[in-house]
Amino acid sequence: MPDDPALPAGAPSAPGEIEAFLRKAGEIAPPRPQAGQGRLAFALDATASRQPTWDLACGLQAEMFSVAAALGGLEVQLVYYRGASECRASGYVSDEARLATLMGRISCAGGRTQIGRVLRHLETEAGRSGLRAAVFVGDALEEPAAGLLEAAGRLGVMGLRLFVFQEGWDASVERVFREMAGLTGGAWCRFDASAPGELATLLKAVAAYAAGGQAALLASPEAGARRLLAAMPRQRG
Repeated sequence: MPDDPALPAGAPSAPGEIEAFLRKAGEIAPPRPQAGQGRLAFALDATASRQPTWDLACGLQAEMFSVAAALGGLEVQLVYYRGASECRASGYVSDEARLATLMGRISCAGGRTQIGRVLRHLETEAGRSGLRAAVFVGDALEEPAAGLLEAAGRLGVMGLRLFVFQEGWDASVERVFREMAGLTGGAWCRFDASAPGELATLLKAVAAYAAGGQAALLASPEAGARRLLAAMPRQRG
């Protein structure tokens, strides 16, 4: 697919290869998802230190589709940033094989965080394609917090809930990530990459939310669903 105009791409690490694959992997999304089908943006930090977690997420993503299938299905858009200025979004895909292939073509590269660009993209998607749920997986923050919180607030006004899954124990990152999620009525949760089951349960829970809303979380016996419900602001539930 062509690069999303909301995410100027910069210079990719492998010229031409990723662009060609993105065009093949996903077509321009329809204005709204099909009836009964959920839609989720799956955003990840793909800077150099993130390769182990990227590989972990790639291995777990099929579980999101499996959970959502019983609730009407799921369309997932991959969003990532890496390098000096590369930040891209795929088209929406509706099966785990296509998403796994897409993620497998991308390797992490050194650079600074570009969370603000991800949030601006989510705002665009909320308006044009009916996106109402997004998950961001990361461990670092190298941008002014004020701009990120302002952008998160706009997502909340638009009805898009952001679920932020933080790896690591950086307290300053946690403060901003928590507030970003809270401003949207979403949830912040920590996970340990050395315990892949933690991230798996969280991804399955957010897939259930994207496909079936809060009712799906309330009906789920999974630990991840209980964690998300406990972390979501009560007044917005």
